[in-house]
Amino acid sequence: MVSKKQRTSPINLNQKIDYKDIDLLRLFVTEQGKILPRRATGVTIQQQRKLAKAIKRARMLSLFSFIASNSI
Repeated sequence: MVSKKQRTSPINLNQKIDYKDIDLLRLFVTEQGKILPRRATGVTIQQQRKLAKAIKRARMLSLFSFIASNSI
């Protein structure tokens, strides 16, 4: 029988996900500015939804860039 390795979440279950926490949000975005999928980060469904919403809010408020600054 093949056992799957369980991945631990980089975010604690009781940790607050906020759009002002740019250091936390950078962990879940690629260099091109794309939001990483849930299967790559290992977060729960609820955390992924909160992360996506926080990243989008930070982008709209210009706290977080839409694309990398060193691109064309």
